[in-house]
Amino acid sequence: MELLLEVEGLKKSFGGVAALRDGRFQLRAGTVHALCGGNGAGKSTFLKILMGIQRRDAGSIRRRGKDVEFASPADALASGIAIIEQELSPVPHMTVAENIYLGREPKARFGGIDFRAMNRAAQKLLDDLEFDIRATQYMMNLSVAQMQLVEIAKALSHDAEVIFMDEPTSAIGEREAQHLFAAIGRLQRQGRGIVYVSHRLSEIFQVADSYTVFRDGSYVGSGALAEIDRPGLIRMIVGRELSEEYVKTNTPTEETGLEIIGLTCPNKIEDISFSARKGEIFGIYGLMGAGRTEIFNCLFGLDRPSAGTIAIDGKTVAIAKPADAMALGLALVTEDRKLTGLNLSDSVRANICMASLPEMSPAFAMDRPREAEASRRMRERFQIKAARDTMPVSSLSGGNQQKVVLGKWFLRNPKVLLLDEPTRGVDVGAKREIYRIICDFAASGGTVVMISSEIDEVLGISDRIMVMRAGRSAGIFRREETDAQSLVHLST
Repeated sequence: MELLLEVEGLKKSFGGVAALRDGRFQLRAGTVHALCGGNGAGKSTFLKILMGIQRRDAGSIRRRGKDVEFASPADALASGIAIIEQELSPVPHMTVAENIYLGREPKARFGGIDFRAMNRAAQKLLDDLEFDIRATQYMMNLSVAQMQLVEIAKALSHDAEVIFMDEPTSAIGEREAQHLFAAIGRLQRQGRGIVYVSHRLSEIFQVADSYTVFRDGSYVGSGALAEIDRPGLIRMIVGRELSEEYVKTNTPTEETGLEIIGLTCPNKIEDISFSARKGEIFGIYGLMGAGRTEIFNCLFGLDRPSAGTIAIDGKTVAIAKPADAMALGLALVTEDRKLTGLNLSDSVRANICMASLPEMSPAFAMDRPREAEASRRMRERFQIKAARDTMPVSSLSGGNQQKVVLGKWFLRNPKVLLLDEPTRGVDVGAKREIYRIICDFAASGGTVVMISSEIDEVLGISDRIMVMRAGRSAGIFRREETDAQSLVHLST
């Protein structure tokens, strides 16, 4: 098979710190090649160089055997290379079609934009991908998952020969992911080359046929996925043996920590009831749009339910706004840490202390020593890797950013931890650390309610699981009495 892309000896440093020491890669026509590595392995820097977003310090890039130098993403696109980025960048006040064809709008007879042709082309693309989205919808009215689908459609609209997919399923459900995998199969049969980046190893083994591993900015190895198993790939990624991925240390008690009865929010969720006990990890599984996040929005005062009751520690409570939920001991880790969990322009320290500002400023001025001490405790507790806590949180890896979000809430000593996709976009090593944090919290008597789109995760760490379908509960099961096939069947 013909080599579409070949990279050797790629290097990149920032302020004397090496982000990429030795990037090597080969992509052949008609293949799906998984680019694997933990957070901080150099994958993002590697992709940014290949897309012309950053300039390389050294190394060579060859496209169909010819040396190339991309000074901008436009150069990469002109060479037939497109990317589906993990970080979404929608224009919210424009339609789906306008976002897909931004800067390349079809022209009408007298030079204006042919909106009818653009909407028609965008809708055909969405329909071919089997994405349930209308081309004329405004982006600001879409969910994060739907925005991710539009980003996928936008990249595929370029008709590129090489397509980078950076965590393309991080915000979408199982059903949408299967549509994406079908589209990848069609592209592969057309002779395109797909570079697939994902921390979900089950996806990699499902969709890819070859792999390359980076670790600490350097090439580790590559080969056919048929010739390596999951434990072997994990060893290459983390550089050591990992013991069992899901280690449960918690034991549910008989005491109820959180109970909701008949919770209803029109057009979102209807008649949701469950109780989560102290010491328990209560999982919620369902497809995109099933109403999972909407439950948390009602519990945390972001949405106002039309019916239902909420009880904490056996006492019925009223929650009209997030401040009420926080005062009652609830903590919410949202599904998109960069959009709603962190202030990316601020420091690690400021983000850790963000939810505890009244305690940090008792005299209407920030108590800097108290703030620094609180930050130190949380960084040590969660082993947050940061050279100093005054550096921007945006400079941290995904796993460390997620631990900052957890530290922010643990600083408040919550009773109930609401986790929406807590391991989204983090590597296998960081995932295991987050699972330990979750289990330790439950083992100490806390109550955990966790939403997850990953079946292995929800089965591996939950004590009981509620399946959501079309805004309703489809049943609650102990983890030992259900399996992946049953969960998928109930959710569809």
